[in-house]
Amino acid sequence: MPHLLVDISSHGFGHVAQTAPVVNELARRIPGLRVTLRSAAPLDLLRQRFHCDFQHIPLALDFGMRMSNALDVQVEQSAAAYRELHADWQHSVAREAEAMRALHPDLLLANVPYLSLAAAHEAGVRAVGMCCLNWADIYRHYCVQDVATNIIHAQMLEAYNSAEYFLRVQPTMPMPDFSNARSIGPTAQLGCPQRALIEERVPSASEEKLVLVAMGGIDMRLPMERWPAVPGVRWLVPQAWGIARDDITAFETLGLSFSDVLASCDAVLTKPGYGTFAEAACAGVPVLYVTRRDWPEEPYLVQWLEQHGVCREVERSALQCGELHDALQQFLAQPRPVAPVPSGASEAADYLVTLLGS
Repeated sequence: MPHLLVDISSHGFGHVAQTAPVVNELARRIPGLRVTLRSAAPLDLLRQRFHCDFQHIPLALDFGMRMSNALDVQVEQSAAAYRELHADWQHSVAREAEAMRALHPDLLLANVPYLSLAAAHEAGVRAVGMCCLNWADIYRHYCVQDVATNIIHAQMLEAYNSAEYFLRVQPTMPMPDFSNARSIGPTAQLGCPQRALIEERVPSASEEKLVLVAMGGIDMRLPMERWPAVPGVRWLVPQAWGIARDDITAFETLGLSFSDVLASCDAVLTKPGYGTFAEAACAGVPVLYVTRRDWPEEPYLVQWLEQHGVCREVERSALQCGELHDALQQFLAQPRPVAPVPSGASEAADYLVTLLGS
């Protein structure tokens, strides 16, 4: 059977959420497909998202941008890290190409480490890039003043353009420098609403609005101990935050997948990021988001969500003091539009099946 190598960025969990529906669809079409996942994302997350058998190699092939938290980029640290990575770029590519040859893949799907794509080109492995963003444009946005920017950016672009295709998953950044770009629809894992089960396990939830708090895969704990209670609202938060309040439940204790929890909620509080934005829109769940301001992907995510869902920006200061009562009341009363269809997984699988020769 063909062997698909999948390299996934661990800069947050959105790259995993975006890739898994594609691989699941491909595995459905090609029973027995051999899948190898290389990612530093937690194995439990990968098992929850990928519904096919896979070999996991814990490996970080990119770092995206260094972050202080889910919202703030460490620009100087990121620029230094890229200078170090590219100091002996050809050696890095050759090393990863040797590792890739040892795996004997028939096709690489990269979301979105460009080193993987450069290595595939060196190793003679067919490759496809896929994402709503790319590190070349992100890097140039933040590090334009760095002395090495032009050389590093050129090497990034060369790597991305070496792929047979770069599948731009909607909503997406423009990527005008990509000669191999192809647009596909959104990808999202549609959860199954389990409101009755949640109310069985949390009896008071039957009289409450459920608001999921999900700040993405980069840790950012909110000081919810200081938040005032919002009458009629129950917050579902990560268990790791360790918050003990009568109006707060750790969503992991519900025994449901993240997608099922999201699909069961009345709203989600998050930052602009592909995974939660796309899954919320496709599940018809309204989104409260705190802006990242300088993240170059954000305007495209927000514009798409405004067209296809219900969303409202809240100030970052509101996350510190919890003054969300008025925003929630007005927000939850808005009518919901028809949810978009996550057609991207099927469209991406069409490309990959052809390249795999099946």
